[in-house]
Amino acid sequence: MSYEDLDRPPLDAAALRRALVRPGGLWTSVNVVATTGSTNDELIERALHGAVPGAVLVAESQTNGRGRLGRRWVTPPRSSLTMSVLLRPSGVPVGRWPWLPLIGGLATAAALRTDAGVEATLKWPNDVLVGGHKVGGILVARVEPPGDAPAAVIGIGVNVTQRADELPVSTATSLVLESARTTSRSILARSILRALEGVYGRWASSGGAADPELHHAYTESCSTVGRDVTVTLPDGIQHRGRATGVDGEGQLVVETGSGRRAFAAGDVVHLRGPS
Repeated sequence: MSYEDLDRPPLDAAALRRALVRPGGLWTSVNVVATTGSTNDELIERALHGAVPGAVLVAESQTNGRGRLGRRWVTPPRSSLTMSVLLRPSGVPVGRWPWLPLIGGLATAAALRTDAGVEATLKWPNDVLVGGHKVGGILVARVEPPGDAPAAVIGIGVNVTQRADELPVSTATSLVLESARTTSRSILARSILRALEGVYGRWASSGGAADPELHHAYTESCSTVGRDVTVTLPDGIQHRGRATGVDGEGQLVVETGSGRRAFAAGDVVHLRGPS
């Protein structure tokens, strides 16, 4: 057994199932696979072939993981927490689904603060930061199974035990580099999924409208709010201004030189200087 085997133990699939799958709960199954191209892609495929909402898929290793804008995300085996969940917010208008990456990030950051003991914050719409560096991210895909209502696959990735030379960019970090209280991926997965169950349940039961408490929780956790930012839209057009908040649809509100704008999507860069 090598040092890395001790430093990066496998996930405890049985313990995760015992902790998370229960009558009346959100999670209906937890499957851990040794390797996959992408947990999101695999769970999308399973959803198209009858997977039940509430399914959780966790991989010890991803060989073709992706972040936002198609960015590739590959990590050493058992060094990260890479998982996807299948949800069907059937009572929520699709126009409010942009809240899904936000609540995924909110649950992840809350779990990291509680169990890892790190000061995790959020960068709109889907990055989790520690000390201004990216430690994790959220990626949401819409799925339309034949003859069934649309569903969503939420992918969650957290850098756990990567060394500095194993990180893809200098703006990334990992929990071990941030002196986290725990780097147990089983503990972190359980904590994140429990937090997501609570936040998602509240959001879905309100029809996807973020109630004042949920809205306040996200705003308080979001380090983008109050910052000068550049927002690059999918068509390449850039807007610069001060991010002043997140509206009821989950859009980032920015005061630009041409007035107030609300963005449903975009690549955000936090500009240097006081917030």
